Amino acid sequence: MDINHFIQQLIILAPPFLLALTFHELAHGYVAWHLGDPTAKNAGRLTMNPLKHLDPWGVIAFIIMKIGWAKPVPVNPNYFKNPQKGMLLVALAGPAANVVLAVVSAILVKILLLVPIIPIFVLKPLVGMLVASVWINIMLAVFNCLPIPPLDGSKVLMGILPPQTARSYAKLEPFGFILLLALFYTGVISKVIMPVISFANNLLLG
Repeated sequence: MDINHFIQQLIILAPPFLLALTFHELAHGYVAWHLGDPTAKNAGRLTMNPLKHLDPWGVIAFIIMKIGWAKPVPVNPNYFKNPQKGMLLVALAGPAANVVLAVVSAILVKILLLVPIIPIFVLKPLVGMLVASVWINIMLAVFNCLPIPPLDGSKVLMGILPPQTARSYAKLEPFGFILLLALFYTGVISKVIMPVISFANNLLLG
């Protein structure tokens, strides 16, 4: 491995990755708080400080496999008037925040390339970070939409399933991480999400 290339790549990828994770978890916490649940706020998770949201394994996974995750924001659905609907909205908030960041990043790339108003030695790494931001945010949105506990997609699915079925499905959560590792190892997840990520990335930056 070329260490210099690895370090340069890490410098480009780290800021958009941290921003994407932070916005994702902040969106979960903010929507939960807006719906009446103060758990995330009381835990100090309604913050733009990325250190509050990092999961060490998620960071390591991103460095190795370019797919990562953050420490889930604590949510107590008992505070919601409609717990099932509330969890559905909270779950959707994270991927939605990443989609917004991806679109904004793509727009900024086009603006900077059309109107280069800053020096080239600053423009090149900045554009690199924004291009990476598009891909990272799409990746997080698509990955988290997989209906595998504890990913957001599983909570969205539980939000639309009949209550009894949703409760039964929730019992799979203790085995979700093992299932994710198995799907990563066999390459199933990459085969499922990479075409979607590539399509969305080309759509925004093409």
